[in-house]
Amino acid sequence: MYTATPSRYDDMIYNQCGKSGLKLPAISLGLWQNFGADTSQAKVKEKIFRAFDLGITHFDLANNYGPPPGSAEAAMGTILNSELNRYRDELIISTKAGYDMWPGPYGDGGSRKYLISSLDQSLKRLNLDYVDIFYHHRYDPNTPLEETMAALDAIVRQGKALYIGLSNYGPKETKQAATILKQLGTPCVVNQPSYSMLNRWIEGGLQDVLAEEGIGTVAFAPLAMGLLTSKYLHAIPEGSRAAKNDWFKANVTEEQVGKVKELHKIAENRRQTMAQFALAWVLREGSVTSALIGASSIEQIEENVAALNNLSFSREELHAIDSIVGSDK
Repeated sequence: MYTATPSRYDDMIYNQCGKSGLKLPAISLGLWQNFGADTSQAKVKEKIFRAFDLGITHFDLANNYGPPPGSAEAAMGTILNSELNRYRDELIISTKAGYDMWPGPYGDGGSRKYLISSLDQSLKRLNLDYVDIFYHHRYDPNTPLEETMAALDAIVRQGKALYIGLSNYGPKETKQAATILKQLGTPCVVNQPSYSMLNRWIEGGLQDVLAEEGIGTVAFAPLAMGLLTSKYLHAIPEGSRAAKNDWFKANVTEEQVGKVKELHKIAENRRQTMAQFALAWVLREGSVTSALIGASSIEQIEENVAALNNLSFSREELHAIDSIVGSDK
């Protein structure tokens, strides 16, 4: 039987999530890949337990995480129903709905029908009565925003989620959604956008909206899906994400790899790995509440958490980074 280490909270940084009372670890663990049915339950447990021992209390899921869809929630549910059961009140479990999940007209989007049905399914897979954060996974232009936000408000009032979040929402939609939710009495506490040194789109307006509205930020893909590591410095390794995914392979261009090689020199001068350097940059100014990592091994989790040992950047370093990647928003 797993027993969490007593020192698990000694070194992790916990940041206030916007203007809410919720605190999130600076590093959160996402279960998008490497936690589905194609990974043994023993390895899933090994990674989750090690993450918790390092102070990671936030585990991020979605209805379609796997593969196949739903299997990551099911795997986490098995653990929550056994070894982690006694630690439930120490954990932040989040899930999402918004993308295609089942056949027919009610299996994706932002309708009340879809969101409530999907969360009910997620709760069964997770063996939980409620999740801590429930996100709408994407803005749905085919559903009135008022309906989507009213569904999220109802979910909180029904006791199925403690907090509401948005993901993949732009500045305009985030502002509109936040206004509606405040009027309903269930404020949005967190937004989950993609953000990395190579993908700085949120600096073009979304960060300003989140600051104005008092909404926290959980950044996904802070390592640009592995590009901001040492993995692709010389070639595309066999078995890597780029080797298996044509869409991602198209992004591993000579130009991008050239940028990463230059960034790697700065990381070495800071005595950080490329991954640690990239995570530290995302967390550098405190505007990002938590950086969301994935992991295929406990070694990756340990390496990423060690990024918190140095989050400070000199002006010269920041200027050098901007010169390499470009600072256009």
